[in-house]
Amino acid sequence: MKEYGLFIDNQWHDTAQKFESLNPATGKPIGRFAAADEADVDRAVKSARKAFDSGIWSGKTAMERGKVLRKIAEIMEARAEEFAVAETLDTGKPIFESRNVDIPIAYDSMEYYGCLIVDLVGRTIPIKEGVLDYTVREPIGVIAAITPWNFPLVLACRKLGPALAAGNTVVLKPASVSPLTTIMLGEVFIEAGLPAGVVNIITGSGSKAGNALLHHPEVDKLSFTGSTEVGRNVVNAAAEGICTCSLELGGKSPAVVLADADIDATADGILFGAFLNQGECCCAATRVLVDKKIHKQLVEALVAKTKTIKVGDPSAEDTRMGPLISADQRDNVMSYIEKGIKQAGAPVVGGNAPAGDGYFVDATIFDNVPVDSVIYREEIFGPVLTVTAFDGIDELVTAANDTPYGLAASIWTADTATGQRLAAKIKAGTVWVNVHNFVFNQAPYGGLKQSGMGRELGREGLEAYTEVKNVITWLGPDAMKWY
Repeated sequence: MKEYGLFIDNQWHDTAQKFESLNPATGKPIGRFAAADEADVDRAVKSARKAFDSGIWSGKTAMERGKVLRKIAEIMEARAEEFAVAETLDTGKPIFESRNVDIPIAYDSMEYYGCLIVDLVGRTIPIKEGVLDYTVREPIGVIAAITPWNFPLVLACRKLGPALAAGNTVVLKPASVSPLTTIMLGEVFIEAGLPAGVVNIITGSGSKAGNALLHHPEVDKLSFTGSTEVGRNVVNAAAEGICTCSLELGGKSPAVVLADADIDATADGILFGAFLNQGECCCAATRVLVDKKIHKQLVEALVAKTKTIKVGDPSAEDTRMGPLISADQRDNVMSYIEKGIKQAGAPVVGGNAPAGDGYFVDATIFDNVPVDSVIYREEIFGPVLTVTAFDGIDELVTAANDTPYGLAASIWTADTATGQRLAAKIKAGTVWVNVHNFVFNQAPYGGLKQSGMGRELGREGLEAYTEVKNVITWLGPDAMKWY
């Protein structure tokens, strides 16, 4: 079984403690990884600090940094199949999804920011004659980036791309249950010519390595994607260190279905939104809010289509739903299904965890779900969809906003103008019309309320890794005299 070290200062470092990452489809280990302790985290942060302060990366021109990022993307694309197989082994997501979603999005993110950086500019501020006032955007410094287990490579690159483009250095910690493709990036960075210390990758537990990284005094920004519960700890750490932070947290995203929606197309779109990546997606369409006029027809379509989803070996080409990430996650999802049965009745489809190896849960749909039930209100992070009927547009919008979360939502209607009007009324960072779960590197992404703060992706995602400096120059013919 292959062993993987920590990637610090462009070198591989061993540790006394190790941990194994398991293949969710079999429960068997796929590799042994170094478990970083406080001293290892300190070494990684100091490497990033030295690289930043030296100007070896931030001192390069935007064109030079962009060239390296595009080279990284080129190498990743050339190794796309290797990355796809590794991602499927480590997370359980179907190989079809790894090949066509995760890996292309990951290397596209690096390429996109490698191009966008040349257009990162300040502005001139008109004050008065004799005064030149302008702003510049500068890198923040050392970034601590912590990523979750559901889209390991995608989310790593969504942080690395803009952070590196802006001239920062990074210490990256992936989730301990899916570290493989993130640690593989170390080889790519060396081959692409990224200077030593610019990116350091540490693996280990959140309680030890993650906590040490969050509270390190030489970190200038915390960038976290994960649960709302852990996000609160990140905010506290940022307050303690007086550093900036950005958070992309949980969600309970509604799919709002109006009476004029195309039933067949809506059912297809909602199932993609609900069950992509086994439902282990923070913006998943977990609550279907449907006008009562088409409630029955929509449920029938959802159930019929769900029964055709092939659940099984994620390495098989025709599999569209693999196992959940871990036994703990499977058991947690099954506990929600049990609560759902008590509060909403038996599911209309699914509801089981198949016997045998792996952490599988069938795609599950509950109908007529009460708005005060646990499965309606709490994030489940698995293949569980709830359906609740409402009477008309006003009730649907009220229901959509009746949640502490505000990450995403979708609206399903035959009337595009109505879709645009409702988008303005729904409190979410992303609102889709007649589609769900489409996220583009070129467009900003993030949540409202307890779904996070700040934005990733797009120009906004790049600017989030910069500080604005104001430069004021006196050009008057006479010296400034006050006393």
